[in-house]
Amino acid sequence: MQPDQYHRPTEPGVPGEPGEPVQPVQPVAPVQPMEPIPPARRVEPVQPVVPVQPVLVSPSYRTAQIIYLILGILEVLLLIRLLLRLFAANPDAGFSSLIYGLTWPFVALFEGVFTEPSGHGSVLELSTILAMIVYALLAWGIVRVIEITRRRQTMYRA
Repeated sequence: MQPDQYHRPTEPGVPGEPGEPVQPVQPVAPVQPMEPIPPARRVEPVQPVVPVQPVLVSPSYRTAQIIYLILGILEVLLLIRLLLRLFAANPDAGFSSLIYGLTWPFVALFEGVFTEPSGHGSVLELSTILAMIVYALLAWGIVRVIEITRRRQTMYRA
């Protein structure tokens, strides 16, 4: 096998074995060392820095945030209830009992609206799904009413 300019020979005893320096194909000119980089100078701002004024949040916006927070917590609890019933969790276990007890008042209104399909201990609680949808729509409606009321107040103040 004839070595070419791109491949190293692999035959034993031939120069270029691992451990031996490989000669460059083209001569390389020496490079002059770079000058040291001067330290960075601190740049002063052109204009003075103005402190940021705190943003005032309207009470209606804060109320909407609280409503959505409560809805989010309720939706998560209802989703956990739905999954526990779907996976046939033991209702006597502490966690299952806690979730069922916390969510029962919110689901009780919707019990009996639909028949609940079940099999092998697993139950798809359609009443819980309906409750999740109704509470989400209810919270959205309340927030919309608050926003409309706030807009009317700000329009007539001018």
